Amino acid sequence: MSDAISARLEQCYTGVVHDVMRAMGHSNFTLPVELHPLMPERRLAGPAFTIDGRTDPKADPHETLLAWTGLLSKAKPGHIWVSQPNDMTIANMGELSAETLKNKGLRGCVIDGLIRDVQFLLNMEFQTWSRGHTPRDIVGYWLPRAVEVDIRIGGVVIAPGDYLIGDRDGLIRVPKARVEDVIDAAQTAISAENLVRSAILAGVDPQEAYLRHGKF
Repeated sequence: MSDAISARLEQCYTGVVHDVMRAMGHSNFTLPVELHPLMPERRLAGPAFTIDGRTDPKADPHETLLAWTGLLSKAKPGHIWVSQPNDMTIANMGELSAETLKNKGLRGCVIDGLIRDVQFLLNMEFQTWSRGHTPRDIVGYWLPRAVEVDIRIGGVVIAPGDYLIGDRDGLIRVPKARVEDVIDAAQTAISAENLVRSAILAGVDPQEAYLRHGKF
């Protein structure tokens, strides 16, 4: 079921999803503009598998790698890996981890922090959102704290199973309980926009087009 919803949501775009969610009365659903996709031309949509983590400069290197590989084992196919590492100094996604997630059937990842092995991620076409890049990894420094818990990215709280949609314009969180309503409304709005676009291209005055179709 989630794959079908993800496919429908991926056919929408963030501008129209934003507009219909605003009209529904939602707020605080647009993720920070500092997050950027590796492949802007690729849309990403799906439910969130959430991760919360912490830094520990005294952590044992073996302990950090055991915890990290155990974390990868818990990832859910068909989901987006959505991580709040609570750190901006080390990479929380790299080549081998992305290969693991892709092979498990994850749709992509969103890291509220840094990543590495960027060229490898591009080569494998694993859509990854982050705030930047660094060669420094988690070893002896970072540990997961919890999975499938509510996390906060900027002003947006993301619960496990909430949906994300991302494109060139940015990232939006859609509540799991309302995702199908949002998709239905977005598809209706897209149809209206198409009518307005046709009117504009036919030379109709923009205000008249708006009044005629209720959309602009």
